[in-house]
Amino acid sequence: MNNNQFCVIMAGGVGSRFWPISRRQRPKQFLDVLGTGKSLLRATFDRFANIIPVENILVATNTVYRDMVLEEIPEITAEQILCEPVGKNTAPCIAYAAMHIRSKNPEATMVVTPSDHLILNEHHFCEVIQQSLDFIDEKGDTLLTIGLEPTRPETGYGYIQVSKKITHGKFNKVKTFTEKPNKELAQIFVDSGEYFWNSGIFVWRVDTILEAFREFQNETYQILDSIREHYGTPTEQEAVDRVYPECGGISVDYGIMERSSNVWVRCSDFGWSDLGTWGSLYQHSPKDESGNTLSTDTFAFDTENCIIKLPQGKIAVLEGLKDYIVIDTDDVLMVCKRQTEQNIKRFVETVKFETGSKHI
Repeated sequence: MNNNQFCVIMAGGVGSRFWPISRRQRPKQFLDVLGTGKSLLRATFDRFANIIPVENILVATNTVYRDMVLEEIPEITAEQILCEPVGKNTAPCIAYAAMHIRSKNPEATMVVTPSDHLILNEHHFCEVIQQSLDFIDEKGDTLLTIGLEPTRPETGYGYIQVSKKITHGKFNKVKTFTEKPNKELAQIFVDSGEYFWNSGIFVWRVDTILEAFREFQNETYQILDSIREHYGTPTEQEAVDRVYPECGGISVDYGIMERSSNVWVRCSDFGWSDLGTWGSLYQHSPKDESGNTLSTDTFAFDTENCIIKLPQGKIAVLEGLKDYIVIDTDDVLMVCKRQTEQNIKRFVETVKFETGSKHI
């Protein structure tokens, strides 16, 4: 393994689209939503530990989840957990991580990955990441993202349009980014053969991404760079807690990638899914002959294409449901149509407004 290579796992989100299983006190990245015996965070760490030295794997998360990260990944130290005092989207998180890594190794290359992805072909995935690291080592001042071959006109993902003319082996220059198109536009994208899903996995040199922040997100860069002498020291957390809330909340896609002219993509297909919704979990879960994904003690009659999740030991009897999500916990029961699951965030907001945060 290359000691100049680092990985940053972003694990600070609250996973509100997986409510009511995912809660603020224990969000989805700490849950075994696939029933594999591993949390999503643990599975992500294990995946990258095949490529990156364990001591170079960092987890960026909210301060309140620090101890949970250590429980899930006891192989890392507390110093490998980068704690955000408040969530500010992915751009400030990545800038902070890059500055932390710069204090340790200014020549480093870093992979940035969410903590909640499903990868079915992990061997091929590792090959793609290693090829991407090698590409960045060769190209230097380049920002790289990983694209996935679309299998359907998905409206919940961002899309990357690639150049078929400007290529470097298996890598293509990026022409445009498009966020979450409508169904008709997504179908056009899929049919064109030029568009790929945006995985949210990035590879770049630390100095390259920080220069991009200096150019395109200068305020965030200046705020986090003002505490440069504290990175990698015992006073880092105190300094970060002081200045981090001043950063603007923006995604790295909007803030950096869409503004840069030197972005490349490695397109592949390794059985990827952003496990961001109940619908995506349903798609990748085992189903019975009626298309249902059921908890063990569920008895379904005249019921089709539903996902049913219950607390262990609880029995449910269902009749006449089609295309529904039924999630039961100790204190919340949610029943909604699969086609309208985008309303879950509104459900959460309403419950919080009416009952406070105890169910959130």
